[in-house]
Amino acid sequence: QVQLVESGGGLVQAGDSLRLSCAASGLTFSISGMGWFRQAPGKEREFVGRITWSGGSTDYADSVKSRFTISRDSAKNTVYLQMLNLKPEDTAVYYCAARPHYRVEYSYWGQGTQVTVSS
Repeated sequence: QVQLVESGGGLVQAGDSLRLSCAASGLTFSISGMGWFRQAPGKEREFVGRITWSGGSTDYADSVKSRFTISRDSAKNTVYLQMLNLKPEDTAVYYCAARPHYRVEYSYWGQGTQVTVSS
């Protein structure tokens, strides 16, 4: 099992920056990749970006590309989502997720952290 705990959410104004953290614990050696997702009220959960656990390769949704950056600290088993130039449409609950080597899908999810961007 892998446990994920997100932190860093909050209320900010449009144009501000925010960094979310996702700390992984448990069987972290089984993780192949980490992803960030978000879900706005009344909308389906959407992919934000992902990073490979070992090599640090990243991939982003078009809506956040050039504004959001995912990084990881292997020593701390923590993945970060740096968000710049936030927009009201970025308002959502943000979740991190872990994909084990033996699965195609993300099997472990954090509890989510609320990000609210006011205009």
